[in-house]
Amino acid sequence: MRGVVQRVSRAAVSVDGAVVASIGPGLVLLLGVAAGDDGRDVDALVDKVVGLRIFRDDSGAMNLSVLDVGGSVLVVSQFTLIADVRKGRRPSFVGAADPEVAKPLIDAALQRFAGHGIDVGSGVFGATMQVDLVNDGPVTIVLDVEGGSVR
Repeated sequence: MRGVVQRVSRAAVSVDGAVVASIGPGLVLLLGVAAGDDGRDVDALVDKVVGLRIFRDDSGAMNLSVLDVGGSVLVVSQFTLIADVRKGRRPSFVGAADPEVAKPLIDAALQRFAGHGIDVGSGVFGATMQVDLVNDGPVTIVLDVEGGSVR
């Protein structure tokens, strides 16, 4: 499982020209599910994202989490994060989980964020989406999770 976390001042995701979710200050999580991922990976990723101290405190230091600042999370499924580009020029996506496996794990992540009391939005699984965001900082962090642990 791979997540790309971006601290944002605002973000929205659209499908067919219609906004399906939007947030104010918080985090955008682009989330790719790999073959073999399971609920332990979801738990590890969500717990890490919720606890990341990447928001500024009163002294300007990155010392606060999305929970501390009352921010939102916008989750966008993105199987292309699992691309293998080691060989040739065309990315291979054979390492991505099948949709029947990936969608329930994306849904579980949404539920876990909501369980933390976070306002959470999401894109539409499997749809072609347009993501509009203002990266604040910029702050962008890549998280790789395997076997229930962040690597």
